[in-house]
Amino acid sequence: MPPPLDHPRRPAPPDGRPRIALSSLMRTGGELVIEHDGQDYLLRLTSNGKLILTK
Repeated sequence: MPPPLDHPRRPAPPDGRPRIALSSLMRTGGELVIEHDGQDYLLRLTSNGKLILTK
């Protein structure tokens, strides 16, 4: 499913995969809930700038 229209998109890389800036998804803080197949996953941005995905 494509992202909402208010999320800026950068040009797709040569392999054609969509690219969305993380900052546009995490506008309100360092956490984001992703729903997949009826399950919630938490994507967190650490203070070191790394991403952690947990169920």
